[in-house]
Amino acid sequence: MRIGIDVSQTAFKGVGVSNYLLHLVENLVVLDPKNQFVLFFSSLRQEVPKEIAQLAKLDNVEVKTFKFPPLLLEILWNRIHKVPIERFIGNVDIFISSDWTQPPVQTAKEATILYDLIIYKYPKETAQKIIKVQKRRLRWVRKEVDEVFCISEATKKDASDILNIDKKKLAVLYPGI
Repeated sequence: MRIGIDVSQTAFKGVGVSNYLLHLVENLVVLDPKNQFVLFFSSLRQEVPKEIAQLAKLDNVEVKTFKFPPLLLEILWNRIHKVPIERFIGNVDIFISSDWTQPPVQTAKEATILYDLIIYKYPKETAQKIIKVQKRRLRWVRKEVDEVFCISEATKKDASDILNIDKKKLAVLYPGI
C-alpha cells in the first residue's frame, strides 16, 4: 500500500503540531516497513527538516519537496478545493493531512490529524487569520475525510460535539507512540 502524508508542518520546529507529526512519521515508517510512504513537504522558505530528509534513506520512504507558499496551498485546497494531492505525489491508497490545508484526492482514502478545536472553544485567544484558515479546512474535513485521528479523548469529544463528525470516523492516536 502507498500512504501519502503531508509533513509540511514539521518545518515549524519546537511546535506541538510539528513534534507530534515528526515523531508519528518517524515511528510509523520504521514500524511498518511493508508499506510505501510518500511524504509531501512544502515550504517557501524552510528546508526539509533533517529528520524528514533522513527518512528518505529508508527503502519504504520517498520525500517529495515543493517550494509553494502556504497561502497558495491554502487558496488552492481550502478555498477552491482544486488540484488533487496525487498530482504532486503520485497515486496513493491513503493520504493523511495534518494541520493547515485539506487537499482534495482523486481516488485515495482520506485521513487527517486533529490536534484541537481551539478556534471554536477560545476564538478570542486565536488570530482571526488562523480561525478563517482552520474553519475552511475543517469544512472539507467534515465533508470528505474517511478517518479523523484525534490526539486525545477531549479532542475526539470536541470533534463529535462541535463539528458533528460521526463517532465512527474518529479515533484517538495519542502523542508519543
